[in-house]
Amino acid sequence: MVIIQILTAFILDRLLGEPKDNHPLVIFGNIANTVEKRSNHAQSTRVDGAASYLICVTPIIVATAILQLTLFDSGLSALIFGAITLYITIGWQSLFEHTSAIMKPLQQGNLEEAKQNLAMIVSRDTQELEEPEIVSATIETLLENGNDAIFGALFWFLLLGPVGAVLYRLTNTLDAMWGYKNERFLQFGWAAARLDDLLNWVPARLCAYSYALAGNYHSAMQSWKTQAAKWKSPNAGPVMAAGAGALSITIGGDAVYHGTKESKPVLGMGEPPTLQDIQEAQSLINKALFIWLATLTILFLVA
Repeated sequence: MVIIQILTAFILDRLLGEPKDNHPLVIFGNIANTVEKRSNHAQSTRVDGAASYLICVTPIIVATAILQLTLFDSGLSALIFGAITLYITIGWQSLFEHTSAIMKPLQQGNLEEAKQNLAMIVSRDTQELEEPEIVSATIETLLENGNDAIFGALFWFLLLGPVGAVLYRLTNTLDAMWGYKNERFLQFGWAAARLDDLLNWVPARLCAYSYALAGNYHSAMQSWKTQAAKWKSPNAGPVMAAGAGALSITIGGDAVYHGTKESKPVLGMGEPPTLQDIQEAQSLINKALFIWLATLTILFLVA
């Protein structure tokens, strides 16, 4: 049943894309914003942030667990519940839609629209970027979010079912909202960021290896081995280094965040990416996903 749930979820995502109205994660994000505004103050501690994390996440996890246990032996209902839950927690087509919305204006020479669309999915300042920097930033977010939006949720669904996928995605969402290392979130967002690191440790490395298998294997593994530890995120480093190596390109370098320039290491091997490499990065993710789905299908058929 599990493989049917997984395949159904990805078929739904491919056909329907991300729910446009009242997406559960958008509703959750609004709730989290409200909790943060009421709980986060100048004297907030890590305990305050951890408590806020539990306030946001616990009711949803408990409700999901009750439904999962209630429907465990109910056949079709359990299949539908699992498939829809996974569908909601992945963002395969959404990731491609957002990055294609950057690529297409660049193809038309519309730099300003590309910058605006890039600003919707990255936290760096985009107004001063030129086309090569926009392309590199787009590929960076594609590779990193390939894990966050696809492989991480799939891994935890395999391990714990709908509860695992929901726990992963909610934690990942709170990390994206609260995980900044600035004055406002340094203490308050600590718990969400560390839990996200913990939940991503295994799937990020499986994702990185999948990128290697789907592209230039030698370059990917060499980049992962020699460069990943230099990246500030313990999980994004392997994913992005292996992904860039698999594409035989280099990404990273300096970027401006909230007016402050940050020096970041260069990841990968080869030349800087061109516009065509955005499509190549999307193709790499699709190939890696095919490896996962084909492997899982075979394992479940022979089990």
